Amino acid sequence: MISKICSAIPYGFTGHLIEVEGDLNRGLPSFNIVGMANKTISEARERVRSAITNSGFFFPSYKVTINLAPADLNKDGSYLDLPIALSILILSKQLLLKDIKNRLFVGELSLDGKLKPIKGIINIVEAARDAGIEEIYLPSANLPQATLIKGPKIYGVSTLQSLFLHLKGQKLIDLPSTSETPLESPNLSSGQTLLDHIRGQQLAKRAIEIAVAGHHNILISGPPGAGKTLLAKAAASLLPPLSSEEKIAVTKIYSIANLSTAKAITSRPFRNPHHTASPASIIGGGASATPGEISLAHSGILFLDELPEFPRQVLEALRQPLEDKTISVSRANQKVTYPADFMLIATMNPCPCGYLGDPTHECTCTSQQIQSYRKKLSGPLFDRIDMFVNVDKVDNTELIKNPPENNHKHNVVKNTITGGILKQYLRYKKPGFFNSSLSSYQVSKLIKLTPAAEKLLAGASEKLNLSARSYFKIIKVARTIADLEAVENATHDSAPETSVDTQHIAEALSFRSPT
Repeated sequence: MISKICSAIPYGFTGHLIEVEGDLNRGLPSFNIVGMANKTISEARERVRSAITNSGFFFPSYKVTINLAPADLNKDGSYLDLPIALSILILSKQLLLKDIKNRLFVGELSLDGKLKPIKGIINIVEAARDAGIEEIYLPSANLPQATLIKGPKIYGVSTLQSLFLHLKGQKLIDLPSTSETPLESPNLSSGQTLLDHIRGQQLAKRAIEIAVAGHHNILISGPPGAGKTLLAKAAASLLPPLSSEEKIAVTKIYSIANLSTAKAITSRPFRNPHHTASPASIIGGGASATPGEISLAHSGILFLDELPEFPRQVLEALRQPLEDKTISVSRANQKVTYPADFMLIATMNPCPCGYLGDPTHECTCTSQQIQSYRKKLSGPLFDRIDMFVNVDKVDNTELIKNPPENNHKHNVVKNTITGGILKQYLRYKKPGFFNSSLSSYQVSKLIKLTPAAEKLLAGASEKLNLSARSYFKIIKVARTIADLEAVENATHDSAPETSVDTQHIAEALSFRSPT
């Protein structure tokens, strides 16, 4: 007798259907799993055997062979425990083939028959939906993420025994209520800093406002204690909520990385890796080509504190994803492309000791040390940063003064940013598409400059010897500045589209010169 059960596994940023075939023959009792199964799946033999017996079923005393098709696909993880157990129940005639027809099963079994959550559940549900499968059975803990995908009926299973009773029609499992979906925010505890908490630094606050509104990459330079890190953390609190599509993409990445398997993510990520992090942890990779920090920051902020302290290899690897908004991780057995559409906020000191140009501290660095320090950041990397801002240390006497009463600048800025993002959505008709996302061709087609603005930019381009990429970045930053100005001056939501004028270009140019 042959049993066939439909299942699936995550495969890169997608999912792949797996057919779990079972065969039972007379002979010495044995339990074998074939079909390019790695050690984790091979160990499923002991988990499944214990789960079956401890759930009140009997394990057949025959030769049991399980094949995982397609046999030429590498399979990893504990996703197939549940379908393997069901296959054995069918082979031993405790279940019938009709009980599992047109249904997909996935999940890890504990020794007592309970189902544990698995990573990459959204990949699996998407693969099942695309294959036309109408019913999916998975661990209950995975329901909040799985139900983000609309279409198939998704059942949360707590134990092997409860699933058996449901399939036999004796005690049905209820479909989940979407109103009970738990939510979580990934690594956003550091994003609670508000602009109102930062004294002084008005120019830097303005730069952060522009950068967040247009999703522009920004480098903040200044001495220690000037508030560079606080400004980056304040930016996280200015971000708008995720759209439905972005919520699915971010949750999917975190699930694949095994950082969140139980809850759906609704807040934009704020990733802050240390400069000692390995290239694979930043870019992505490892034996199973897992996503790195740049993908975990997708639709959010990647904060690189003390940028020159990162290895040159890591910094140069950022160039391609900063441009393409994706990263391809290649390994011997697979190639995976992950999204990496993040906003880069980086900080650096003006010199190794940090006090170059500081009126209260003498710089102890030699000119060679300063030159070597700045050379850690290549010209092509600088070219991919939209905005540069220098900050000075705030006088200590200003730090302890009480802020003005009824100071709502943070809320005002956040509302202005929200309005600027709305204008970009109305212009481009794409959620999560910002002025910084425009290609050079799109800039020339979609952004209008006044004749005076064109003249000013042409003169500045020649004087500053700007590259083509820098030229277009100035236009995109100026477009964001114009959007924010239109929001501040608008009396209603349907304010007419404004052209980019000289004051917008001039302000964008003021944020262009690197340190």
